[in-house]
Amino acid sequence: MPDGARKPQKRTVDVVDNYYGPKKLTVNLKSRITWKWTDEAADVHDVKLTSAPKGFKKFQTEPGSAGFTYSKTLTKPGTYRFICTFHEEDNMRMTIVVRH
Repeated sequence: MPDGARKPQKRTVDVVDNYYGPKKLTVNLKSRITWKWTDEAADVHDVKLTSAPKGFKKFQTEPGSAGFTYSKTLTKPGTYRFICTFHEEDNMRMTIVVRH
């Protein structure tokens, strides 16, 4: 790893009824993000990547509820935007910024 390079991180995002926690997150390149549906997630939610840096393949999780998890490593620097397709009208969205 070059001098000054930031190490990848492991971060967890809570999926709760009608919001992601945190709503905004900044991580290092190649960080692994795990979305975890909490016990409070009684409703069904998903995570859909709607916008990403060029070359990063968009994805959408299966619908899940309490106890479901999904992990993804973010391999390109830039801004990633996510929504829950079931609760987009409730502003259930989040942004992750990946720095070099």
